[in-house]
Amino acid sequence: MKISIPGFGEFSIEYLVMDYNGTLAIDGNLIKGVKEALTELSEHMTLHVLTADTFGKAKAGLDGISCKLSILPKEDQQAGKLEYVKSLGADNTVSIGNGRNDQLMLKASKLGIAVILEEGASAETIQSADVVCTSIVSALALLSNPLRLTATLRS
Repeated sequence: MKISIPGFGEFSIEYLVMDYNGTLAIDGNLIKGVKEALTELSEHMTLHVLTADTFGKAKAGLDGISCKLSILPKEDQQAGKLEYVKSLGADNTVSIGNGRNDQLMLKASKLGIAVILEEGASAETIQSADVVCTSIVSALALLSNPLRLTATLRS
C-alpha cells in the first residue's frame, strides 16, 4: 500500500505491527469489529501481533485472521518490540499500540498510531505517535482510507 502525504512524505506500507492487550483486545478479548478490519487489511499488508499475552487469550482471539502472532518475553518488551520492527524494516512499517512498552516501536515506525481505549495509554507512547485514536477500529480504518491520514498529517 502506497501513501503520499504532503509535508509528511511518500511511503509504502508492507507491515502492520500491533500490540494485543489494550490495543486490539480488552482483558484479552478481541474488540468488536477488529477481526473484520484486520481481515480486510491482511489483503494489502502483512500483519504482526506482538504481546506478552497477559490473559493467555491472544491465539484464540486471532483465530481465523491472517497474521503472525509473537509472544514476547515479559522482560524488556519495549526493546523486543523495537527490534522486531527494525528487523522488518521500520520505513515500511506502521505500528499501533497503547502501552509504555509500545513507545519505541511507534517512534521507529514510518507511521506510529497510539490508541486510547479502556485501559488508557502511556503519555510517553502518545508523544511518540504520529496519530492518536480513541478507537482501534478507527485506527485500522485510517489504513483502509489513507485520505483520512492525509487530512490529519499534512502540513
